[in-house]
Amino acid sequence: MDVALEIVGGKWKSSILYHLDNGKKRTHELRKLIPDITPKMLTQQLRELEKDGIIHRIVHYEIPPKVEYEISEYGLSLKTVLESFCSWGESHMEKINGDRSVFLEK
Repeated sequence: MDVALEIVGGKWKSSILYHLDNGKKRTHELRKLIPDITPKMLTQQLRELEKDGIIHRIVHYEIPPKVEYEISEYGLSLKTVLESFCSWGESHMEKINGDRSVFLEK
């Protein structure tokens, strides 16, 4: 459990993976999708996910340079785990708040 949480735990990695599940994203796209993350933290989290083999960094050598991120085949093996966490979180919100739409409006 500790090893798995070390790889995908924390405040931002699961959000990054959630958004990359919908396809490749550039850094600025991820910053728009996760507005509370600082550029430094986004870069750090992306580097850690890449180091662990969960995502791929794709560099397009053009002017200006273009970098995209996508979930690796290995990272896709986390999909069912992350979906289970998401489902549990929704159930937890309903249990605590009664109606999850109240929580989502905050």
